[in-house]
Amino acid sequence: MLNFDIQNHKPLREMVYEELKMQILTGAIIPGTRMMEVELAEEMGVSRTPIREAIRKLEKEGLVTIEPRRGAYASMISTEDMVEILEVRQDLEGLAAFFAAERMQPAQLDELKAVSASYNEAVTRGSMEDMIKFDTRFHRIIVDSCHNKILVQMIEQLQELVLRFRYIYYDNFKRAENMPEEHEAILKAIESKDTNLAREAADVHIDRLKTMVIEEGVQQKHV
Repeated sequence: MLNFDIQNHKPLREMVYEELKMQILTGAIIPGTRMMEVELAEEMGVSRTPIREAIRKLEKEGLVTIEPRRGAYASMISTEDMVEILEVRQDLEGLAAFFAAERMQPAQLDELKAVSASYNEAVTRGSMEDMIKFDTRFHRIIVDSCHNKILVQMIEQLQELVLRFRYIYYDNFKRAENMPEEHEAILKAIESKDTNLAREAADVHIDRLKTMVIEEGVQQKHV
């Protein structure tokens, strides 16, 4: 059931769309799940019309696949999809780290250190939700601190897909165990204002993830 906050002035169709989108991105709706309008409408306490509109919008974004005579399904994610995103992310975030080493402000650096420590604690506790939360924030601080609007906009276009992938690859906990040292390498390079080393550390970080995806494939839950 949707939470109809009286302070939320968004149209109902937009609220339904955002809710379904977030469920797909976070894996609450598993890839390959059939998007049944009647069931979704009952679960969310709305009519079928906003559900249908949301599904069509999500299809345009590649999050839903509509097959003739079969219906709509949450899109599957292939190894090729993930590698393509990581290839782009590798270049863009490497450049962001390069600029961050030059331009990051002291307050942002302090926050980056605190987020890195929180991430490490989440790994120790084995909390996937917190790992995703602090991993996302770690990279967001670096992007924000590069002070390049065009680069920020380009990276933001990837963020929703990156979020969906995070929920997949964090199921592989052995990958998460290597992340603290990779974050630390990026952090130290930025702190020392070594632009080239920061870019290299960010590149290595994404490249290792890409290698894991290529070697092991995308392990998805099935309905």
